[in-house]
Amino acid sequence: MPLLEPKPGALRPRTISGPAPDRLPDRAATGTPEPLRSELAELLGADKVLSGISDLVRYASDASPYRFLPQVVVVAEDIDDVSAVLSYAHGKQREVVFRAAGTSLNGQAQGEDILVDVRRHWAGVEVLDEGLRARIRPGTTVVRANAALARHGRVLGPDPASAIACTLGGVVANNASGMTAGTTRNSYRTLSSLTFVLPSGTVVDTADPLADEELAHAEPALCHGLMEIKKEIEADPELVARIRAKYEIKNTTGYRLDAYLDGATPVEILRGLMVGSEGTLGFIAEVVFDTLPLDRELTSALLFFPSLPTAAAAVPLFNEAGALAVELMDGNTLRASVSVAGVPADWAALPKDTTALLVEFRAPDEAGRTEYERRAAEVLAGLDLVTPVASVTNAFTRDPKTISGYWKARKAFVTAVGGARASGTTLITEDFAVPPSRLAEACEALLELQAEHGFDAAVAGHAAHGNLHFLLAFDAARPADVERYAAFMDAFCRLTVERFDGSLKAEHSTGRNMAPFLELEWGPRATEMMWRTKRVVDPDLVLAPRILLDRDPRAHLRGLKTIPQVEAVADPCIECGFCEPTCPSEDLTTTPRQRIVLRREMMRQQPGSPVLDGLLGAYGYDAVDTCAGDSTCKLACPVGIDTGALMKDFRHRRHSPREERTAELAALRFGAVEVAARLAVAAADKITDTVGDRILQAVTGAARKAVRPDLVPEWLPQIPGAAARKLPATRRVGAAAVYYPACVNRIFGGPDGASGPSLPEAVVAVSERAGRPVWIPGDVRGTCCATIWHSKGYDAGNRVMANRIVEAAWGWTAGGRLPLVVDASSCTLGIAHEVVPYLTDDNRALHAELRIVDSIVWAAEELLPHLEVRRTVGSAVLHPTCSMRHLDDEAQLRAVAEACADEVVVPYDAGCCAFAGDRGMLHPELTESATAREAAEVTAREFDAHLSANRMCEVGMDRATGRSYYSALLELERATRP
Repeated sequence: MPLLEPKPGALRPRTISGPAPDRLPDRAATGTPEPLRSELAELLGADKVLSGISDLVRYASDASPYRFLPQVVVVAEDIDDVSAVLSYAHGKQREVVFRAAGTSLNGQAQGEDILVDVRRHWAGVEVLDEGLRARIRPGTTVVRANAALARHGRVLGPDPASAIACTLGGVVANNASGMTAGTTRNSYRTLSSLTFVLPSGTVVDTADPLADEELAHAEPALCHGLMEIKKEIEADPELVARIRAKYEIKNTTGYRLDAYLDGATPVEILRGLMVGSEGTLGFIAEVVFDTLPLDRELTSALLFFPSLPTAAAAVPLFNEAGALAVELMDGNTLRASVSVAGVPADWAALPKDTTALLVEFRAPDEAGRTEYERRAAEVLAGLDLVTPVASVTNAFTRDPKTISGYWKARKAFVTAVGGARASGTTLITEDFAVPPSRLAEACEALLELQAEHGFDAAVAGHAAHGNLHFLLAFDAARPADVERYAAFMDAFCRLTVERFDGSLKAEHSTGRNMAPFLELEWGPRATEMMWRTKRVVDPDLVLAPRILLDRDPRAHLRGLKTIPQVEAVADPCIECGFCEPTCPSEDLTTTPRQRIVLRREMMRQQPGSPVLDGLLGAYGYDAVDTCAGDSTCKLACPVGIDTGALMKDFRHRRHSPREERTAELAALRFGAVEVAARLAVAAADKITDTVGDRILQAVTGAARKAVRPDLVPEWLPQIPGAAARKLPATRRVGAAAVYYPACVNRIFGGPDGASGPSLPEAVVAVSERAGRPVWIPGDVRGTCCATIWHSKGYDAGNRVMANRIVEAAWGWTAGGRLPLVVDASSCTLGIAHEVVPYLTDDNRALHAELRIVDSIVWAAEELLPHLEVRRTVGSAVLHPTCSMRHLDDEAQLRAVAEACADEVVVPYDAGCCAFAGDRGMLHPELTESATAREAAEVTAREFDAHLSANRMCEVGMDRATGRSYYSALLELERATRP
């Protein structure tokens, strides 16, 4: 047993709200039952089968209000895996549900039997015809695909608000549209072709000229059945007219019956049916989109109206003027948005009925934008707008930052409102459409209906297309509250259909939420055609039963999840999944959302339950140890939930008093620790030069087993040698800034075999060269940014070092009169922000006077204008660190690199390397997983320079790519050297 095991029971919830009515039963604690587990492991390989209770629970929730526990999770790598699972399911009479990002809002990504993860191994974009088309794999996010297209001046048609996280497979399967897609730019209209796997395992590529011939040979009954349904529909003029009318407005309720009218052959019909089929007819393995021009000339305004109906009445005017987007946000939405970074604080004081329209015009050139501005001014002149708070301008702007802020507030609708809901309540997102000309009337009716049922919902949506969303919160643990919701849903669906002939689901797709109301909207004849379609394509009902079609009138009330209260930092989470693509451990263990989902299930359980014990047993490694602690989840989350901070708190809870005291002593005596660390690195360097790395790897491996893997780093061959014993000489007199070499750069040297100056020497030289000399204080040794302790949750040591560095910096900078330049981005972040909660009141006041500047920012803004670039490299690839994202100085890294290289590339998949100081040595598998996609981009071609801004991140990227990364400031020094 390791000498320093974590404190037993430290992660056990301090207060448990359970047992909840939807808690998992004790029998679930054993995970996947036999023989399901062993049969799938034998069929696919054990590494593709997730069967533990922790695995099943983390996949049981998505962004919807539902929760269903799968029996097993399969991580499919390719079409062969998908076909094998489908074949197995047929033979064993089992059910299969596909899940990618899990951002759908109606339970489409949840299954009760075999759940197949088709995100992890399914990312990739191939730009075709200079951007006119794009071949995209289903696990690729919309943001990632658009990033590849942007270089060609093109963009995808669908633009859902969840673009940062949702994947193209789900976008097509739900026919998701978004702010601008409407009925003309959605997946159905812009999809060129797709490749899919039918429930039988047959693979169809609709772009293949022989596709129909091959399908007829492989699936004669299916082809015959589809053509029979087509004949029946076309023989019924009333039904044809009904189908065409239903798609004049946005509609994703049920199957796309117009596929039978638009397609002439079985393959063409299936191509249309797959769009919006929610994984019930097949697996979408690849899509090819026709792209659209990326109009970059924008003018936008956020306009405030006294009420929801008056705002809705203005929508047609902007539509006629040519606005591409007209987005509506009601008072509840606007007030909740103050939790979003950058939103004016005075929105919290907006009157209840206030409603805003976000209006945007996009043009390909300046002349087009000017014309749109003229039209917008004419519309504005006839509107009665209000200015209830000081930040409201009611004016159109071209400023990119302002426009970005407007859209950030709008896209945060679900998460911001969800985060502001009462703790413990479940969030329901509804999505409907009416003819745009009747939007104002529909808004009035909706408000009346909400009041009648005791709801005060938040409303927002794509007003230009008559499509609104509203959010309801209720307590799913209280039967009376569930019945109140049920009564509202019955009344709302009747209102939408019978009064407005609207769509019950405009873009979120049917899902479990609206399946019981399908016939209400479409009528019995059309609904029967949908049931027949399902039976023709999936006669054994293998794929996603009950997700789109369900005759149970109360199916939408089954599986509603309770939301037990968890730690305060995570409690606002609505499980939307926006955090997941940025998480370094996403493909290794758990994501921020899953860490919270697991915590909530613990809270549902009774103390001592086998499910609780099983979850706790896995949580230490799966959630706490393999969290990089980079907190980029906070940046991705619209309401700033910092799951990284929660994991650091859990690390603190697991420390014994002896560990905390040892860490505090290390901080108190850090001068000696620093010297010892540098000497140890130097000694290790000599050992490896003599006998190689194997001895050190064996020694550290044994120590990790004896002490604890999360405390003893593993020796990695990429660890650099020791830094020089002395820092470069500088003078205080005449210094333009105080230069603080981070302890990592005082302990570790630069890349092995590199000639030229060290990083401290380079910073001093290039600053002197620019006429902005820096001074290194003589007593920097023994100080640190405190990140070493902060990242591991050692609070006592963190307090010691945080206060020491602030007091020292105050003296060095003459009370903040000089800036403090820090040469490692994580250390800049630590001193500038992360130390603050641990400071005494006096030192917090001192800290407020300090100017902490990252060395990259110093170089870009203070040095570059005064430097002469004498030589450049041909190409450079950058690794922006996660700390740079927090500091918002990625642009400065690019500026420095562009001064030094003719071509600068930031990989599309650049993200946190997860080396996180020493976490990449504690858990090398974390960095390997986190960097896999970025490394694939980097190694796909040659670069002359590999640049970053943090020594340990550079080590992590060295390990990931086999290339030598170094500070951009070293390259700047070389480029400007006389």
